Amino acid sequence: MGTKLDGRALADKLQESLKQEVSQWKEEGKRLPKLVVVLVGDDVGSQVYVRNKERAAQKIGFYSQVDRLEETVSEEALLNLIQEYNQDTSVDGILVQLPLPKHIDEEKIIMAIDAKKDVDGFHPLNMGKLFVGQPDKMPCTPFGIIRLLKEYNIEMSGKHAVVIGRSNIVGKPMAHLLLMEDATVTITHSRTKNLKELTKQADIVVVAIGRGEFLTADYIKGGAVVVDVGMNRHADGHLVGDVKFDEVSEKASFITPVPGGVGPMTISMLMEQTVANRRED
Repeated sequence: MGTKLDGRALADKLQESLKQEVSQWKEEGKRLPKLVVVLVGDDVGSQVYVRNKERAAQKIGFYSQVDRLEETVSEEALLNLIQEYNQDTSVDGILVQLPLPKHIDEEKIIMAIDAKKDVDGFHPLNMGKLFVGQPDKMPCTPFGIIRLLKEYNIEMSGKHAVVIGRSNIVGKPMAHLLLMEDATVTITHSRTKNLKELTKQADIVVVAIGRGEFLTADYIKGGAVVVDVGMNRHADGHLVGDVKFDEVSEKASFITPVPGGVGPMTISMLMEQTVANRRED
């Protein structure tokens, strides 16, 4: 059976290190980091994510403020709120939880956030820096995956990595971060016709398509590293990833569990980038 890539254990270690740093600032009477999260509407998944982010910030010891807005809030009101936080020197990180209601233009909202305070790493300026090989604020899930692979001394240089999914949040930035580690990268997606042929060639497979237990053992070669970004719920509420864990884990050398794999790392990278902004202040 493959070794589990324990994202929760690494996240705890990283957050403990951040906690010590923030505690030192507190002893010295310095301003503590502050993260503002804006949550629009009552999407259950978004509420869970935001609650987990709040808990992580509290554990580390810095300020976390959550603005919960009605789903009917206007785009203009949301843009005005973001502008207030852009100008507030006590705020180090701004995160608007996605998805947003249909009447609000997500791209416009992301563009409105000060790129320096964009701790989610979605602003086009930060994406551009990543794509030219000079990353600053990075999308937290791909960033966390790279940290997790390095923690387990998984070699990426010269390896063939297949990324399933081409979103701006995971797929595309994941591919570029793997390229920066000198992997040879193939991006696949819903229109890819020979997916199984490609994944069976891969040394590393990153799955981010939002289809519960899609990737089965016949999609990978023996000894592959499998990273599961998916978070899906069965009708009974049971949480599963995009990978059929029980059978794939018998064939993979390393594999992330769901939950406890990628998710905790995503939150830790958000905390890391918020604290990093305070360091640079």
